[in-house]
Amino acid sequence: MPKYAVLSDIHSNADAFDAVLKKCSLAGVDHYLFLGDLVGYNADPARCIAMARELNFLAAVRGNHDDFAIREDNVSGGFNANAAIAIQWTKQMIEAEDVEFLDAMPYKQRVPGIPVTLVHATLDSPETWGYVFDAHHAVGNFSYQFTQLCFCGHSHVPVAFDKMPFAVGGRLVEKIEAWEQNPDDPAADEDFSVADDLVVPLQKGHKYLFNIGSIGQPRNGDNRASFAIYDSDKETVTRCRVPYDIQAAQEKVRAAGLPERLAVRLELGR
Repeated sequence: MPKYAVLSDIHSNADAFDAVLKKCSLAGVDHYLFLGDLVGYNADPARCIAMARELNFLAAVRGNHDDFAIREDNVSGGFNANAAIAIQWTKQMIEAEDVEFLDAMPYKQRVPGIPVTLVHATLDSPETWGYVFDAHHAVGNFSYQFTQLCFCGHSHVPVAFDKMPFAVGGRLVEKIEAWEQNPDDPAADEDFSVADDLVVPLQKGHKYLFNIGSIGQPRNGDNRASFAIYDSDKETVTRCRVPYDIQAAQEKVRAAGLPERLAVRLELGR
């Protein structure tokens, strides 16, 4: 049975994207799924789009940065100043065929042949770019989830929820704490210099919502590129963390004249 790599929030970071694809090759990934925000923030939008095109995504949805990058107006509602500067710069760096590629992505998509739904933000109103931060928000999302698995991104912070077939201790939806492990956790591996994997076994009768974090601009204190692999044979979802050449990505941001904060946060992972 196939393995599916689930990628999100690449944000024009070709160095991180390339490191992730090398990991996917070693892991024997068969198909690629994409959760949006291919562009924005960093300095390699055209290259990242070209890399994505070569992957021939089995399914892909657009993110808010993709959405604003293909608009003909200069509106970037809801963006902070740095994000707005980066998206306006991105518009000048991409060609018509790149716009066409981004525009072909829907806001949400059910993956053919497997019990998976993709969305960048939330299933209830994906085009308004809301967030799922806690169990309360997850409950609302599960109301619109008709597959066992849903993968999302947008916040750049990994979080996962399990909707059980019956209430346990008065709770029907429970956070999967292990999914969030980062270098600050007391239970984290001693050697965080190597890429490690966090595996969640899937249980029959349960539904799951996974925010897989970000490849191109992590914000959970772990500056490694984060993505997931769904193994339909073993019935597991694994969050993978991959180190990459952060300095190279920072140099490109600075050379492009993009805000310094965008370069700095790559190293901080925040």
